[in-house]
Amino acid sequence: MDIRTVAIIAHVDHGKTTLVDALLKQSAGFTLHRDAEDTLIMDSNELERERGITIFAKNASVRYGDTKICIVDTPGHADFGGEVERIMRMVDGCLLLVDAKEGPMPQTRFVLKHALRSGHRVIVVINKIDKDGARPDEALNETFDLFVELGASDAQADFPVVYASGKQGVAGLTADLSTMTSVEPLFATIMREIPPSAADASAPAKLAVVSTASDSYKGRLAIGRLSAGTLAVGSPIVRIARDGTITSARVSAVMTFEGLDRIAVDTVTAGDIVAVAGVPDVQIGDTISDPADPTPLAVVTIEEPTIEMTFGVNTSPFAGREGKYSTSRNIEERLDHELERDVALRVTRLGEGKWRVAGRGELHLAILIETMRREGYELEVSRPKVVTKDVDGVLQEPYERVTIETPEQYAGAIIEELGKRRGELADMRAEHGITTLEFTIPTRGLIGFRNTFLTKTKGFGVMASIIEGYAPWYGTFETRGGGSLIAFEAGTTCAYGLGNAQERGQLFWGSAVAVYEGMVVGANAKQDDIEVNVCKEKRLSNMRSKGDGEAVRLDVPRTMGLEDAIAFIGDDELVEVTPENVRIRKAILSSAARKRVERSARTS
Repeated sequence: MDIRTVAIIAHVDHGKTTLVDALLKQSAGFTLHRDAEDTLIMDSNELERERGITIFAKNASVRYGDTKICIVDTPGHADFGGEVERIMRMVDGCLLLVDAKEGPMPQTRFVLKHALRSGHRVIVVINKIDKDGARPDEALNETFDLFVELGASDAQADFPVVYASGKQGVAGLTADLSTMTSVEPLFATIMREIPPSAADASAPAKLAVVSTASDSYKGRLAIGRLSAGTLAVGSPIVRIARDGTITSARVSAVMTFEGLDRIAVDTVTAGDIVAVAGVPDVQIGDTISDPADPTPLAVVTIEEPTIEMTFGVNTSPFAGREGKYSTSRNIEERLDHELERDVALRVTRLGEGKWRVAGRGELHLAILIETMRREGYELEVSRPKVVTKDVDGVLQEPYERVTIETPEQYAGAIIEELGKRRGELADMRAEHGITTLEFTIPTRGLIGFRNTFLTKTKGFGVMASIIEGYAPWYGTFETRGGGSLIAFEAGTTCAYGLGNAQERGQLFWGSAVAVYEGMVVGANAKQDDIEVNVCKEKRLSNMRSKGDGEAVRLDVPRTMGLEDAIAFIGDDELVEVTPENVRIRKAILSSAARKRVERSARTS
């Protein structure tokens, strides 16, 4: 069978999944359930549908004539770059999508760098040409400049170009939308430019595991591209672990991808993306091989995490009330399960029901926490911190390149705010009332910045960032704008107490809500923390005055989601995460204990 394997890569929200849907719907023999006709069928995860982003790389295939085209849809957000890195070894080429209006963005640089490093042929797709303000010619020129900047070879820089509107499901070789009728030109370009698999079907079988999955009947599945040989049901195989350990096994089932489904077959041949059952402890990075040639394939090198958080067993007074899984054993098993699937995650056990969990960014870890919360887990997490390095005795921290697009009237406020966070303005340009800013800034300066950014730009700003490398420690600076309002005692919130507290700042909770001592119930307008009695009731007496009957008017409380809470907390605070609520609390709940610690810190 003629097989072509391509990965769809791009910056976040440049239309990868929409274009893949168009390719699937217009391929031969593909059928779609009526209920899914108006949805992005590749975004199958609940969080992906809610957020409108791709989080996990997914496999699908389409038929074009007698050719099978295997497609891998990859995430566009920088925090999930590990998914892109591990996919590069299982494809023959890439489709690089570039927004016709925005042009190349920070994550475009990241994914293209890995595609060029792998030596792949890249087809550039200028997408969203139907967008208001589209500038396909300028976007193409900027993409060529990026190829040159990243050191593309002459052959790679001479890339083919296709123009498309993924939303309308059309493509063409020119930017004239009126001449486009389908995605046929894109199929033809893939056939012309992406080489067929050069895998040798007569050689001993070799499969590098780039993903794993579970099946209720077949058990653990190893997913990857069969780079050589054939595999059949009942074939003897060996699993070569990362540390070189070799264990014997036997194939109990083999599957290939047809459309969106895994189809069980008797035999699979080299060049195809397959799923293999029969290796119970298989991990990402392992090699499945023929026993006649038990040599491992090269292991994919994944860039190191840059952000870490401490996960712990919930220790609040409300612990165990709302979660189904709340013990240290439950949490550890769940983190171990996540390590099997997420190659960019690192987990270190700290003891006493705590773990240090490191990932690519705040969103990377927030998605993990949110997934665990929806599965019924209950835990507490600390404020994100950057992962530092000691290089020749010099402490270094990660820094990022940030690209911001904002209406010009808000540019000054953004420059001022990033300047406080040690950001350095690298480029600034204005066009049609929109100012584009490029900064280099320590990753530490971006922790908790997104909410501030949305506030200062009134929700009209667009921000994207990517890790550039490590630099010497930038020094200390303050990223938090104010302090916390802390519940003075346990009880139930009352309108009278809340009314007094809201004069100090912004509340997170309304009335008739159970709180405990040390729980953060609001944001203080000033830098210091203040204890407030939100459970205080109005005293009843037989004495009347002019204002006794006046109603308390409460402001609408600020709803704190998981990411909002993580961005808000200070170093001495935690986020309590349960399936029903997200609460912010002090790490030390007792007011007296906190004061003793503060006195001890001052005297020392």
